[in-house]
Amino acid sequence: MTRTAVGVVFSTIFVLLLLLFLYSIADILLLLFLAVLFSLYLGAITDALQRRFALPRRLGLTLALLFTTALVAGTGYLIVPPVAEQATELFYQLPRQLEVWEIQLHQLARDRPVVTAILGQLEEGETYIGTVMAEIGGFFRGIVPYLFTGVRFIVHIASVLVMGVYLTLRPGLYREGLISLAPPVHRELVRDILTDLATTLRSWIVGQLITMIALGVLTWIGLSILGVPYALTFGVFTAVVAIVPFFGALVSTILPMLFVLSQGLVVTAVLVLLVGIVVQTIESNIISPVVMQRKVLLPPVLTLLSVLIMAHLMELIGLLVAVPALATVMVVTRRIYVHRMLEGRGFRRVLRDKPVRVRIPGDVQVLAGPAGTEISIPGLLEREE
Repeated sequence: MTRTAVGVVFSTIFVLLLLLFLYSIADILLLLFLAVLFSLYLGAITDALQRRFALPRRLGLTLALLFTTALVAGTGYLIVPPVAEQATELFYQLPRQLEVWEIQLHQLARDRPVVTAILGQLEEGETYIGTVMAEIGGFFRGIVPYLFTGVRFIVHIASVLVMGVYLTLRPGLYREGLISLAPPVHRELVRDILTDLATTLRSWIVGQLITMIALGVLTWIGLSILGVPYALTFGVFTAVVAIVPFFGALVSTILPMLFVLSQGLVVTAVLVLLVGIVVQTIESNIISPVVMQRKVLLPPVLTLLSVLIMAHLMELIGLLVAVPALATVMVVTRRIYVHRMLEGRGFRRVLRDKPVRVRIPGDVQVLAGPAGTEISIPGLLEREE
């Protein structure tokens, strides 16, 4: 076996072992990714304070943390008490609603063979609602060991917060450390990619927060106008699940509709469905294009695939990072695979990209290459015409 073949074999084994190791610590990497998102949020506020008021970074970070704490505490003070009261009443009524839904499903299954084929045959002692709740419980069960295990949950939350603060306090240290791992010829490219990633993820964070607030408020107003019980609770639920594209909107619309429909209010249920459609239309055509400012362009099909893949790999917790993970993958894919490998732009040494003078017949010299500008070579090569 030649030396080249041996090198290929060992390289392949090393890559496979590295991938296996990364897969085994996927939960820890998820915490790191959440910490990076939190640091980008804090960094946006800290950088704005530094630019506007020339504050030291430590002071700016402290003010950002105080602002975030006050915002969360104030929101909780205003929203949590009425939502908790409505949620408690809703949970008290839930068993009765489940019984009503069970009776309705039995009637549909008895009158419509198609419904029976869809829902399946029940064994002795089984119920349709019980089967559905078991499926939902199995999906949520994966998040319980990860989050709600007392000390482990506290440690994970504290780890994300502490890592986010340190990443915000000295972003250059970690950024330059990551850049130094790349070959010197490609470090400028890595620096540009990290800048692009920071801009994209910050835009997503701001846009997502505004979108969640807008969806929650619009849903609350719409359901309140229709006189739907627990409108505020359903509005808060809509805002929370808005972090999951498509599926969050579907669940947040169907749940109040089914609740109203179980009370025999068919017209109101149809109006609730229309409110959900109108709210989602406003969000997708007005709110998102304005707040995202075309900095986060995610194709709907890829977004849906990302949600499904992350839910399959990491269950419910993966849904929280499905969209920012897709945005990260798209930036890296576009900048490295498409622009560099397929189109062949940028994988050259900086010295070779300097302008050169070429002599042509007629004793005329022509300046070839970039026009002597001082911007980065990767940025110049990828600049649109």
